[in-house]
Formats: sequence, C-alpha cells, structure tokens
Amino acid sequence: MAPLYRLSRRDFLKASGLTAMSMTLAACAPAQVSTEAPVADADEALQRLLDGNQRYTANKSTDLNESKSRRVELANGQNPFATIFSCVDSRVPPELVFDRGLGDLFVIRTAGHVIDKAVLGSLEFGVAELKIPLLLVLGHEKCGAVKATVEAVENNATAEAEINWLVDGIRPAVEQAKAQSGDLLDNSVKANVSLTVEHLKESSILSGAVEKGELKIIGARYDLDTGVVEVIG
Repeated sequence: MAPLYRLSRRDFLKASGLTAMSMTLAACAPAQVSTEAPVADADEALQRLLDGNQRYTANKSTDLNESKSRRVELANGQNPFATIFSCVDSRVPPELVFDRGLGDLFVIRTAGHVIDKAVLGSLEFGVAELKIPLLLVLGHEKCGAVKATVEAVENNATAEAEINWLVDGIRPAVEQAKAQSGDLLDNSVKANVSLTVEHLKESSILSGAVEKGELKIIGARYDLDTGVVEVIG
C-alpha cells in the first residue's frame, strides 16, 4: 500500500499563500470584454444606436463598455461613433436610451436642444477633430421647454429671465406646428427637431462634411412611455 502523503504545516501555508496570491492577481486583472470594431459609416452608427435602443426597450440592457479595462483603454483617447444633441430632460439620458457605455457617444444637451455658439462649436469639434460620422438630434415626447414655448406663443407671453432666450429659440417650431392638424405640443416637438437639423446644416464645417459623405445629420423622437426612439428625418 502506498504511503499516505502528509502535508506539513509549512507546506500548507506555502500552498495557501500561493492560492491567495493567484486569487488576488486574478481579481486585479482587467476584465475581458469583447471589442467592437469601429463603425464604417453613419448608417452603421445609426443601426448600432437603434440596436441599443431595442435592447433598452426590451429590458435587456447590457453593461457594454463600462468595465475597468474600458476606462484604461479610453485614457489613451476617445473614438465615439455618434454625436447625440438632445434635451436636458432627466428622463432622456442618451447613454441609457441607446444602451451604450464609456467612450461610445459624444453628447451635448440643452433645454429643447436649442443651439448657441458653445453648442455649435462642440458639435463642429466632434466632426472636425473626432471624425464622428453621425449627428443625431433627439427630441422627446412632452418636452417641457417646448411646452413652455407653446404656452408663451398661445398667451403672447414672455418667459422669465434667460428662459425666454430658450423660448425664442423654439418659437419658430411652434409657429410652424400651428398650421398642422393634430396635437400642437407633439407637432412642435417634431418641428423643433427638423428645424434644428436644418439649422445645423448651415454650419460650414458640418455642411462640408455632409457634402463629402463624411457625416449624416438625422432627427429622432424619443417616446417617454415606450422608450422607443423613432427616426423622423
């Protein structure tokens, strides 16, 4: 009968120490994540957004690109595949709506996605420096800024302080929507998206990229009830 192997106290502690060290090193090692290939063009970027929104609305959101290794990777530079210009409404966070993580989206937000020089410069930077192929203007159902503008227009009123500057920025959309049948607020939201898209195309940097086929500027509407993002042109 073969002799039983007896593990000495010293051997046990040595083995235990190695095991603990291995576990520590494994815990400290960066998580392995699948690396997405860069998007080829604006159409692929849009599809990636819509796929993410479909996961979000199906309650199948992931933790895509939120790992420690992703943070380390991005310390060397960013390469977002889409710009989202949207409203500041707390119910419409683009990263959640599109199920995206760190470094994926270049996000600019103002109330009613009203444009000023800082916004335009930021959007132009995304195209000129980061070469982002898609700029998505995202409006949303029951937008408070648009609602305030509808009320101001209907009552021939002026909003307080700098809020009135926002109202003036949205006013052309409400005036346009007044000529349409249906819900004035929602029509105004959609008109505001379309007019914002057209306004952005007046930028020489953005329009130049559009003409070269390097950029697409698209409008969309987010539904608060369903979570669905609908492309509206």
